[in-house]
Amino acid sequence: MTMRIFIPRDAAAVAVGADDVALAFAQAASARGAAIEIVRTGSRGLCWLEPMVELSTAQGRIAFGPVTTSDVPALLDAMAGNGQHALRLGVTDEIPWLKRQTRLTFIRCGVVDPRSVDDYRAHGGYKGLERALTLTSDQILADVTTSGLRGRGGAGFPTGIKWKTVAQAIADRKYIVCNADEGDSGTFADRMIMEGDPFVVIEGMTIAGITVGATKGYIYIRSEYPHAVEAMNAAITAARRVGLLGKGIGGTKHEFDLEVRVGAGAYVCGEETSLLESLEGRRGIVRAKPPLPAHKGLFGRPSVINNVLSFAAIPFILDNGAKAYADFGMGRSRGTMPIQLAGNIKYGGLFETAFGVTLGELVDEIGGGTFTGREVRAVQVGGPLGAYFPRALFDTPFDYEAFAARDGLIGHGGIVVFDDTVDMVKQARFAMEFCAIESCGKCTPCRIGSTRGVETINKIINGERVAENLAVIEDLCNTMKFGSLCALGGFTPYPVMSALKHFREDFGGDLGPAPATLQAAE
Repeated sequence: MTMRIFIPRDAAAVAVGADDVALAFAQAASARGAAIEIVRTGSRGLCWLEPMVELSTAQGRIAFGPVTTSDVPALLDAMAGNGQHALRLGVTDEIPWLKRQTRLTFIRCGVVDPRSVDDYRAHGGYKGLERALTLTSDQILADVTTSGLRGRGGAGFPTGIKWKTVAQAIADRKYIVCNADEGDSGTFADRMIMEGDPFVVIEGMTIAGITVGATKGYIYIRSEYPHAVEAMNAAITAARRVGLLGKGIGGTKHEFDLEVRVGAGAYVCGEETSLLESLEGRRGIVRAKPPLPAHKGLFGRPSVINNVLSFAAIPFILDNGAKAYADFGMGRSRGTMPIQLAGNIKYGGLFETAFGVTLGELVDEIGGGTFTGREVRAVQVGGPLGAYFPRALFDTPFDYEAFAARDGLIGHGGIVVFDDTVDMVKQARFAMEFCAIESCGKCTPCRIGSTRGVETINKIINGERVAENLAVIEDLCNTMKFGSLCALGGFTPYPVMSALKHFREDFGGDLGPAPATLQAAE
């Protein structure tokens, strides 16, 4: 009997030897004359167990990991004899870290062959599109709006409102644009879904095109993601081959096609108008708004611009109904969020769960605390522009409004953990330096403010007129927050001011009281 073995081709797994492990299995099986079928999947997201190998059995898939090439001969013998092995983790779906999750978006990731339309369909794929093809544009918009889905790229803007604006716009052509320029530190959900379940992104974008009347879509992927580029291109070709992209989608009158475009690696191109500039072949510089991209976007036409995870949530909503999605979450944050645990953490990886889980649960229980075993001192949520939260704020629910109430951002769902050896004044300096390096240069507050910020924090580090220079930093932060054209300059104050507020002792000298918060907008 042929053994069916699943080995991830996800970039994180490949980085720790998954390709070599797959080759070792093929060679060991050949030497033994054993019949095996190796299926290259995406990752389940348990990064500390990669490469994680799974065996198909009557009881379900059995996981083993982390596997090295030297483990393969003995592991293959154990698999053939259904015997025990030191790396055996049990039935994959019963692993506590996975069992605790609520996987709606990532339900197929690590399960299906990302190159196979048939495998995607066998696991519930394209049911959302099938239903969408029977509905009117208004009916689809009603479902998306009622679901409560908000942009998963960081801004949290209601997806239904954005789609409705484009649907109502009058134009000779409209576009769907997928922002896959994932650049936040500690984030990898976009890459994982594109490499492990690319058809769910394609299906979501196709539904968007049908809804708003767009016939062309673009997936803008950063150049640092070659595996994702390959996976998306392979999936687009496969979908086109079976009539699920191009003309006459699913045997209907609808037309929609996709194309991958690769960015040059500018962080600011994660901002939608900079992305559009780059997509049109120009330097990625922020556009002043209005007009909004929903009215005048790509090539001057109305455009839907959403993050990878936003589009990937759409098939579940259309297949299972708006209420099924909205039943998860809390407050205005509905559905689930794929949270990425990274940094100095014991169990790093992707954990999808409903909004409402606390930061402390994520870091201490799910993440297992620090990798070093030292005390957690600070957690940065929302990428390099996110605020630093101390343990005193670990009761904060993972929710857009709850984080905003404490001067924080959930952004793209990335959590980076630091232990008690971190120097927070250096982290504040890094935020300013990052902004200075990545600024597109169009607006003065971001371009000049970040450069002056680095210089001023250097003076603080050197002990020069500390109190006076801290006052300058606070003034710079408020100028950047309210004067910058986009979130790069506008959000840089969050890590700087949170470090100053919660870890004031790292800044040295007699500093006086900590700032209460950034000034509120008028």
